[in-house]
Order: sequence, then structure tokens, then C-alpha cells
Amino acid sequence: MMAVFEIFISGYAKLPIGTTAEELYKVVAIGILVDKNSGRILDADCSLVTMVARQHVKNILVGKNIMVFEEIEDAFNARYCGTAKKALISSTKKCHEKFTLLMREEMNI
Repeated sequence: MMAVFEIFISGYAKLPIGTTAEELYKVVAIGILVDKNSGRILDADCSLVTMVARQHVKNILVGKNIMVFEEIEDAFNARYCGTAKKALISSTKKCHEKFTLLMREEMNI
């Protein structure tokens, strides 16, 4: 078994107008710590306003594989009913795209 090699990836997306988070930040940021060898999300945080929302997003993401974006999107659709859902999905997709690009670039080296 390979040792865990942690990398940090972030993604951003615009928030819906009129939400508290949008009034404060304009965008939502998702930051994830990923095991580069497996794609497993080890830790996650986001810029939502309330601690319960941030913790819930973390619970949705941690343990998932960033390479299997459909599973992450399905989890958000099933478990997150806040107004920032689309922005969270979009910013997480950007993390997925960055990780996929990084892996492809390393395979070509």
C-alpha cells in the first residue's frame, strides 16, 4: 500500500444573489485535502457562513473520491438543501477538474 501523499485543491463559484454568504463573500470557496495516490478526500472546508453548513459540506465530501464526481454531485443533491447547492457543486467540480488535469499532466511527464 502506498503512503498518503496529501495535496490541497480549491475551487470557487458564484453564490446566489441575496444569500447571506453572497452578501459577505460573493463566491463560495471549497478547499479539499486529497490523497494524491488514491483521489480520496481526507479533509474539506468551505466559506459558507454557518458552522453547521460548513460541517455538513465536510461530512458530504470526506471519504469520497474526487475522481468520481457523479457520486459527490449525487450526495450534494440528496443531502444539501441550502440555496448555495449549485455553487457548492460547481466549486467541487472545479476541484475535480484540477485534480484530473494534474493526474493527466503527471502521466505525460
